[in-house]
Amino acid sequence: MARTRDPAANRAVDLAYDVAGVGPPVVLIHAGLADRRMWEHQFAALSTRFRVVRYDWRGYGESSDATAEVAHHEDLLALMDTLDIDRATLVGSSYGGAYAVDAALTAPDRVTSLALICPGMSGHTWPPEMGAPIRERVRAAIPADRSQSYQAGTATHVDPDDLEVMAEAQIRYMVVGPDRMPSDLEPRVWEQSMQMCRALFRRQWTSGGPAKVRMTEPPAKGRLAEITTPTLVVNGLADVPYIQQVAHLYVAGIPGAERIDLPDTGHLPPLERPAEVTRLLADFLDPSRTHHHQRLDR
Repeated sequence: MARTRDPAANRAVDLAYDVAGVGPPVVLIHAGLADRRMWEHQFAALSTRFRVVRYDWRGYGESSDATAEVAHHEDLLALMDTLDIDRATLVGSSYGGAYAVDAALTAPDRVTSLALICPGMSGHTWPPEMGAPIRERVRAAIPADRSQSYQAGTATHVDPDDLEVMAEAQIRYMVVGPDRMPSDLEPRVWEQSMQMCRALFRRQWTSGGPAKVRMTEPPAKGRLAEITTPTLVVNGLADVPYIQQVAHLYVAGIPGAERIDLPDTGHLPPLERPAEVTRLLADFLDPSRTHHHQRLDR
């Protein structure tokens, strides 16, 4: 557990993390529906050549509760300070990618390179219809009174069936993807995703709800040309189309950014395609590589 400080709230924050290996630092930043366990394969494999850190965001996994406004990119930089990491490659999945980019815009001298996997983006507006499939499933299965207490984070009891409904709705839409079936995922991927998602919503529903997140200001949207560090964007071709559009924005906006498309892959490639994602990251991080600025569309 690393103790950092939240300067806005002037209080200590405990971030759970694992660190392994010796070499250039690499920090793995998990997705919003997961926790640091999603990086199991990459953490173990990359630590044979790099100093690899994975951690839980505040309000996730084993880290402190997020009881007020939280700036995850600032927590990331504070964790690097605590671990005496001056510069690192940041590997972010989903909104972990958005926080990696925000950290790079806030402290460009701290970031060696960026790998963004099915990333979100600060300042990007998601269309209202994006979450409709999830809302419809949840509304049909969870009574309004219980749903309201869950959303407020004031529930004193969580019905396990409600938790299952929420986790399944999220995983079916995000991890499986809107055009695939749960059977298209390996059982291990389905269960690992469900396990992390259940833990997240159980915590949010009983401890004040999701925190208000403060992103960098001005946001990343409109500032992508400021990023000069080598950048890899990994896109799952079975992911939600709205999220794939954000991947395209990064590739178009960051000078020299590379893009790799993974066929038949949803929102969490590190879980669904662990060996392939590890190989892509190892290749991207190879110090002998001379084509960082060549765009790849695979």
